[in-house]
Amino acid sequence: MPAFTPLSKLPHFDPRRVPSLGTDAHLPAIGPQLLTPEALLHRFHAPPAWQPEVIFEKRFSDRAEMRAAVLMALVMRGPARDELTVLLTERAAHMNTHSGQVAFPGGKVDEGDADVAATALREAKEEVDLDAGFIEVIGRMPLYTTGTAFTVTPVVALVRPGFQLRANPSEVADVFEVPLAFLMNPANHHRHVFEWTSEAGPERREWFSMTYADAHGERFIWGATAAMLRNFYRFLAA
Repeated sequence: MPAFTPLSKLPHFDPRRVPSLGTDAHLPAIGPQLLTPEALLHRFHAPPAWQPEVIFEKRFSDRAEMRAAVLMALVMRGPARDELTVLLTERAAHMNTHSGQVAFPGGKVDEGDADVAATALREAKEEVDLDAGFIEVIGRMPLYTTGTAFTVTPVVALVRPGFQLRANPSEVADVFEVPLAFLMNPANHHRHVFEWTSEAGPERREWFSMTYADAHGERFIWGATAAMLRNFYRFLAA
């Protein structure tokens, strides 16, 4: 039996409707001088001593763990290519796991993948047609284990502009970009707690969310994606 009830199985659960307990506005935002391609290359070349804040979710799947990788693609925008944005997708509604959620391009590691970076690049190509020729992998973040039993390596990369994206409708409903500066400001990191009672007894789930508004509406980032972004904030803030 699963050790934890998935929120998606609860009737009428919507993470957007769970009130925010507040943000971490007391923490400093990452300054623009640390959000340039050169600064990120230096940070990964000589990383500080630091600890990720969130590394796993309570398990609600009884299947064996599966290795996975996601691409934290930082697109170099602006005249000097120093205004970074994060490439994100909205997963298709019919997906078996994390359907409809905002996510990084990514998926499970295949036997033919040379390493997790190869997985992330392959999945980005398959999901949104992002060509590897535009991508420079610069580092990896610590493992993050989802409640659905995926052990995920976030692969961080710089992406040159000029690419043409095409979402694979079998996996992706939409693809968009969010300024890295917005995501690296803890004033935009909302904390949520949801408690309920299942057959197993009282249960509780905590998560971060980040809501970004663009021309297409509000982009609600939560769960694993928000947690990995929070860890990236901690990495840059150390």
